[in-house]
Formats: sequence, C-alpha cells, structure tokens
Amino acid sequence: MNTRTAISVMLVLAVVGLAPAQPHEAPTAIQRAPETVRSTGVIGRLIERAAPGDTIIVPPGVYREHLRLDKPLTLEGGGKAVIDGDGHGDIVEISAPDVTFRGFIVRNTGDNLDKENAAIRALAPRATIEHNTLTDILFGIDLREAPDSVIRGNVIGGKPLDPARRGDGLRLWRSDRALVEGNTLHDGRDAILWYSKGVVARGNTSRRCRYGLHLMFSDDVLIEGNTLEGNSVGVYLMYSTGVEVRGNRLLANRGPSGYGVGLKETDRFTLRDNYIAGNRVGIYLDGSPFTQAQPGRVTLNTLAFNDVGMTFLPSAKGNLVTENNFIDNLNQVFVAGRGNLDANRFWEGDRGNFWTDYSGYDQDRDGIGDFVHDSTTLFDGLLDREPKLRLFLFSPAQQAVEFVGRALPTMRPEPKFVDEVPLMRPVAVTLPPAPRTASRVMLIAGAGVLVGVFLSVLAAARLPACVFEIGGRS
Repeated sequence: MNTRTAISVMLVLAVVGLAPAQPHEAPTAIQRAPETVRSTGVIGRLIERAAPGDTIIVPPGVYREHLRLDKPLTLEGGGKAVIDGDGHGDIVEISAPDVTFRGFIVRNTGDNLDKENAAIRALAPRATIEHNTLTDILFGIDLREAPDSVIRGNVIGGKPLDPARRGDGLRLWRSDRALVEGNTLHDGRDAILWYSKGVVARGNTSRRCRYGLHLMFSDDVLIEGNTLEGNSVGVYLMYSTGVEVRGNRLLANRGPSGYGVGLKETDRFTLRDNYIAGNRVGIYLDGSPFTQAQPGRVTLNTLAFNDVGMTFLPSAKGNLVTENNFIDNLNQVFVAGRGNLDANRFWEGDRGNFWTDYSGYDQDRDGIGDFVHDSTTLFDGLLDREPKLRLFLFSPAQQAVEFVGRALPTMRPEPKFVDEVPLMRPVAVTLPPAPRTASRVMLIAGAGVLVGVFLSVLAAARLPACVFEIGGRS
C-alpha cells in the first residue's frame, strides 16, 4: 500500500473511531464500548432463574424491557413475543458464549449514533441469532469479537431517519467464521464486515441501504446467492484477500457511486456467475488485484443495461475478464483516467466475451467472431475523457461525432482494450432462486422483456440457438 493510501485508510478509521497500529493490522478492541445492558422485567427474571443450558419459552405479548444474556441459554419467542426498548439504549446484549436468541420481534432502540444503540449485540463466541424481526432500530445485529456465530433468517429494518443518521443493519467486528444467511435488510446503512475472516454471506437480501454488503480487511470470505438491489452500492470489497463473489443478483444500485460490485485494493478475488443489471456501474476496479499473486478473475457474469458495464482505474492491472455477457450497457468498458487496459486480458485461450455491440460476423459458425472486438469509436473515446458527454448518447450529436470518426480514420482513438476471440452467443449464468417480492417480480419482468427482445433479434439473424436464462443454466 502506498503512503497516500495508507494515510487515507487511517483517516477513514479515525472517523469511525478505529485506529489500527498498521493499515492491515486489526486493533485489539473496538474503541466505542457499548453500555452494559441490565435485564429488567418478566423475561429478565426468567433469565436470572435459568440454569446454563436451559431453554426459555417466552409467551406472546409485549415486553418493555432490556435483556442481558450472561449464561449459555436458548431464548425462544415463537414469532409473537415483542421486546420493546421504549426508544432508549440497546435492547438485547449477549455476553456469554453459546447463546441462541430466536423468534422475537425487537423494536424501538435509542437513536444515539455516538453510543451506537443496537437491537441485538453479541460480545461472545458462538451466538445464534435467527428468525427475528427488528423494526425501528438504529443498529440491528452487532457482533463484536463473536466468532463462529450464526445470523440467519432475520428481517432488519431501520429507523425513518436521513441516511446519514442511520446505523448499520448488520456489523461484524473480528467475528471469524460467522455464517450470515437468509437475512433481509432494508432502510439501513450498511451490512459491514470488519477484520472478520472465513465469513460466509449467503442468500441475503438488501434494499434501500447504503452498502448492501461492505468488506474492510476481511479475508477468505464467500458472498453467494444474495440479492442486493436499490442500494447506493451493492457489494464493496476493500483491502481484503481471497474473496469469492458468485451467484448474486446486483440490481439497480444507483447512488452517487452506484456500483454493482466495487473493489479497492482487493487481492485473489473471483467474480463468477453474477447477474449485474441496471446499476450506474456494473463492476468498478481500483488497484485490484493488489499484488501479482493471482489474476483477478471476472468470468461467467452478465452485465446488462448498466450505464457503464465495467470501470477500470489505471491502477487496475492483472485482471482476466472472460466468458461474460456485456449486454446493452450504455458504455461497455470505461477507463477512468488516461491510458488503456493492456495490463488486463479480455480472453483466455479461444474464449472471449459476448458483446452486443460487436460488429463482426462468424462465417464458419464456430461461435467465435472472425474479427477481434475493440473499442475504437470516437464518441466512446470522448466519453472516457469527459463522462458528462453521456447526456448526448443516442442524439444527433453522437451520430455526427461517429460520422466524423468513420470519415476521418485519423480521428479514431487507439483501442482501450481488445477481445481477440469475441463470442457470438451469450453464455449461461448459474443463479440460485431469488426471493419473490413485488419489486423483484417487476424488475425481473422488465429485464426478461429486454432479454427476450434481444434473443428474438438473434433468432431473426439465424444464429445458432442458445439458452440464456436469468434463473439458471440449462
């Protein structure tokens, strides 16, 4: 990491109250210590009387109390027990290992960002927090040095606050080997992993948040089968190593950054079998891969209908981009800065990528274009230098610029990248089933119509039949 980056990281950490001794070395403890929760009320008395290992079944009802689980217990709410924090402080604190907290409605935390008021906070290993509904909360589930925990099947909704005043729906701090599975987060800030290794985040849904999933210094993480839509950013990976992102739906993330997937100084990563559609930028690469230990692999993804399919900063070198579908992105590949992408490759062996703007043909019908695919249009080159010109896409001004580029070959820019063996047919992408919600159905239906039109054009051109399914491979 260069000096400027190291200073930037230290400033970011200082803002949130974290100050590691070195940029890649975790602090010994989070500096903001939570307030100690003391059990009160009916459930509190049940906890006090219980022996370690007991299971407590809480009857339906509304309980206005704060709980501290300081012994190994299973607490069952059956989906009808409501714990109301009465608008102040944290609500549930787990301070002993091997606690299970299941089936509660937890609502109405305090709104103090300095104290990070949370619905459920775990401070010990092997916590299981599952099938709870969290509403009107500042921070949702907060794991602090709670390795080997399971966060499963929870619904986490934030307070009706300005986004700058919201807390994280889910936060893991030094909680290695946690399983985060089947949760739904909405109207919060981030789901963030800090210094947490070996985490699996699978089958989660995030909507109307800032970051659907955010990694900082978290290695060997699997992000699989998640649906992250309508956030500012879908997935952002920062300063992490050994991350695999596969089988996710990253849709309509259109905040100021608007990345489906963003990577900053991330190493040994794989992006595979993801459906990335309707974002401002499909994939954003900055300084990734961070070393030359292994190429960054971007393969078998569909990038469709984004403003920009992939954005590379000049610092992004050593990426292998192959067997992806680039479908009708306004700008398929964008270089944010001077230079080209010679340090990255867009083919491997005889397999490149599928491009809807490829203008070549396949005379021998082997599925490979007879000419290379490159990006040499004059207007595309101008867009790289001045993105605001996107305002003139599909306008007479663009047509005039392209006419000049064709009439005067000396005006054509050097290609930013070359795909030596472009594919004539889209590749199939394997995705797990998606949750069926109204917004989700509408988005899939719209995308399905566009893909259907696209395939009809292929059929009219009498190209070999192909199968392209959003839902899976066949």
